[in-house]
Amino acid sequence: MTDSTPTSTAGAPARHSLWTRDFLVISSVGFLNSVGFLLLMIVISKVATDRFQVSPAVAGLAASIFIIGAFVTRPFLGKWINQIGWTRTLYLGSIFNLLLTLAYLGANSSFLLLLVRFLHGAAQSASAMAINTMIASALPRERYGEGIGYFTLGQTISTAIGPFVGLMLIGHGGFDAIVIVCAVLSAVSLLLVPLLHVREPRLTSEQLAESKGLSLASFMERSAVPVALAIMMTYLCYSSVSSFLALYAEHIRVTTAAKAFFVVYAAVVFLSRPVTGKRFDTRGENSVMYAFTAIFALSLGVLAVATHGAVLLLSAAIMGLGFGALQFAGRAVIIKITPLHRMGQAVSTFYIFGDIGLGIGPLVCGFLISWIGYRGMYGAMAALAAVSIALYHVLHGKRVVKASSET
Repeated sequence: MTDSTPTSTAGAPARHSLWTRDFLVISSVGFLNSVGFLLLMIVISKVATDRFQVSPAVAGLAASIFIIGAFVTRPFLGKWINQIGWTRTLYLGSIFNLLLTLAYLGANSSFLLLLVRFLHGAAQSASAMAINTMIASALPRERYGEGIGYFTLGQTISTAIGPFVGLMLIGHGGFDAIVIVCAVLSAVSLLLVPLLHVREPRLTSEQLAESKGLSLASFMERSAVPVALAIMMTYLCYSSVSSFLALYAEHIRVTTAAKAFFVVYAAVVFLSRPVTGKRFDTRGENSVMYAFTAIFALSLGVLAVATHGAVLLLSAAIMGLGFGALQFAGRAVIIKITPLHRMGQAVSTFYIFGDIGLGIGPLVCGFLISWIGYRGMYGAMAALAAVSIALYHVLHGKRVVKASSET
């Protein structure tokens, strides 16, 4: 009989335990993969330019084609992960992640570099899909918010460590040194996989037939779409910061403060995550989604009116509190409402919509900048973030309110 909801962890010391071996291993693998990804991402455009004298467009493609490889394969991984097996998918992803990391050493042309990047993106997507699916089975249901919060905190920390180490190594040991470090990280990640004993769902004949079909439901989880749509809008708003902050800082002449923007952001995420995670579990998802989306909108509004470095960093702190909470809360909501046997499709749905938001966001923001300027663009993003509160309420939040009133 297949479990319909992820209610416990096989082999966990106690039902309410959070820091189990499975949780620690999954979090460690996710952290190591994220650091390796960022180590390469921060330097790959420079490597393509310096080694192969490619155009800026091709140098940019060397960075983005990794994401393309992950995006293209993600729907199929969500569909097949139950048939292949979660642990087996993680093994395959980790093995190919290590092999393709070493393949950078033999990439002696721009074409080979692009090919390795694309395949590497697909391999790391398999690992990411597996661990983000496994985490649902490694956490007690009543501590999803706290658990997902700590799990994603490793990715936040990696955004500070990865670029710093990458820039340091490229200046002292060169690209080969970065590849070797990434290979070591991949090898350690692979060695951790045998320590996992996560319970995987056993599909009924009906569920197996559904997963083998070619319908949209075999690739995406319908129940995850409403929340993913709301999260997509917030990711679109956040792309205005990740893509245009440096140019905006030059425009308002606060470039020195801008260098510390993401450090302040990460510090606030780190400090607030335990509190926001527990709030999710004790007061429900609406208490996080409503309040912290509003805080995120406020941070964009503060950014829009910034004239001094201190105000810019104030925006970073508010954003770390707001968007930092949304990053884990959206994922936790989707895991909470999805049956265990559909978790692969649900995780795929979350990432697809998030990638769409991050992908189209810079295009939308670029158009707005040419029309109403940087300040106008950030003001528009603040308004859009506020609108996403209403979207979340209509698509999901009001159902939670109704369910609470009936119990």
